Amino acid sequence: MRKFTHDLIERNVGLLLVLVILTISVGGLVEIVPLFFQKSTTQPVQGMLPYSALQLAGRDIYLREGCYGCHSQMIRPFRAETERYGHYSVAGESVYDHPFQWGSKRTGPDLARVGGRYSDSWHRDHLNDPRSVVVESNMPAYPWLAKTQLDANAIAPKLQAMKTLGVPYTDEQIKASSAEVANKTELDALVAYLQVLGTAIKSKN
Repeated sequence: MRKFTHDLIERNVGLLLVLVILTISVGGLVEIVPLFFQKSTTQPVQGMLPYSALQLAGRDIYLREGCYGCHSQMIRPFRAETERYGHYSVAGESVYDHPFQWGSKRTGPDLARVGGRYSDSWHRDHLNDPRSVVVESNMPAYPWLAKTQLDANAIAPKLQAMKTLGVPYTDEQIKASSAEVANKTELDALVAYLQVLGTAIKSKN
């Protein structure tokens, strides 16, 4: 009978593969499973509210236009990060996000604390013509957002889907959602979404 040695494992590719998968699986479970039972990762931070219907519509536009491809929504707990962007990101800010938008790509600045930093008109100008407010910007313009009306009939099913995923929307909020986005443009929605990012932590502090 051959001894179960390191040499045997290295020479047997199949055995090595099984042991690697087993090791990664156990390590992953030890790291990940406890997070499902910690309040800091499963409970919203104080002051955190679900997105309004308009903000939720704006978030969908943010995803559709690929904004996450250049902007992260995660501030790391390092001095250089917090001095530039503000309080570091915490999991409780993203419990209502499906999926969350932390990311790591920063062709453009991090947006985790952009809410309230600029006026609505600044955001509108920035989205319509980025270089009119940031000369060195390489962001493309999104002029069609101001010309495109939101589909008021499509928002209620989105809120209902979020409720199914655990976001605490009430039946009254879902019923009123169509009226909230009626006659609003995609630009209105995207600005509303940007203006709420990070505001829960700001109010907490």
